[in-house]
Amino acid sequence: MRVCISIGNYATNPYTIPGLEISVYCIEELCYLLGENAVLLDQTIMRRELVEWIERDCGLVDLARELYPMVQRAGSLSSFVCLILEYTGLHDGLYIENVRRTLKRGAGLSAIERHKKQIDYLVEKKRYASAIRGYRNLIEKWDSVSKDHSSVLPGLNVLSAIHHNLGVAYAGLMLYERAASAFEDAYKLDGDRKHFSAYLAAKRMGMSESEYIAFVGDAGSNGNAGTAAELQELETNLQRLHRDWYAQGDAHRLSLRKNMRNNGTPEEVKAYEEENERILKALKDSYRENVSVFEQG
Repeated sequence: MRVCISIGNYATNPYTIPGLEISVYCIEELCYLLGENAVLLDQTIMRRELVEWIERDCGLVDLARELYPMVQRAGSLSSFVCLILEYTGLHDGLYIENVRRTLKRGAGLSAIERHKKQIDYLVEKKRYASAIRGYRNLIEKWDSVSKDHSSVLPGLNVLSAIHHNLGVAYAGLMLYERAASAFEDAYKLDGDRKHFSAYLAAKRMGMSESEYIAFVGDAGSNGNAGTAAELQELETNLQRLHRDWYAQGDAHRLSLRKNMRNNGTPEEVKAYEEENERILKALKDSYRENVSVFEQG
């Protein structure tokens, strides 16, 4: 068994990593975050506020003293991050070298590509509201830059990927019409059929059976429907997902709760109602977090 000894203090006030929107309370948590998310990091991590937090809240004066000059002269991102990893001694040399290589590869990405990777991370963590805000801002930034400096932008495949992932975030909130629009925008940009398949899936999920059949018929008459193979594949995938859902734990738990409501003892019905209140509160909290995205238009 490997034992890791903490160094420095456990901070009362956390430091929130810009871009990742994750808070850390000690140098070990910071090291884990830096190492595991190296592909998402850019120069914004090199802030004086971080070094001050390491010095003041973690009590690591010697480490801070080495980091301050790197921030002041906007030094190498890989040197900055790897110095922190080496100081704590949590990771071996091979791990740190892999992090260094990852950071150097990321240095070749444009600012928009690095920002996209950070927002993609939010989608992976199902933080859809924050991701939607991020993708919208990124699209606005792209449009602004393209007016006068289009040569500095990455290829249109990057913009189409941004629109596609915006659609994924909308779908995560079950806003299927908005998701379909985002997937359609992605398809118009580069013609990749994976965007069109996602567009069809969003339409399928957001419509009733009869509405979808009418939609496919109308689109087909205009030459804009999916091919027979694409439509069949979509239905096959939906049937498979439906079967998978009923075969896994959440479906079983819902079935038990339904039985508790209909056939339970008074004590079980009371427990069911209390659990409903807890679930409802969590859903309301999630709704309040997400609704602010759409109040902005």
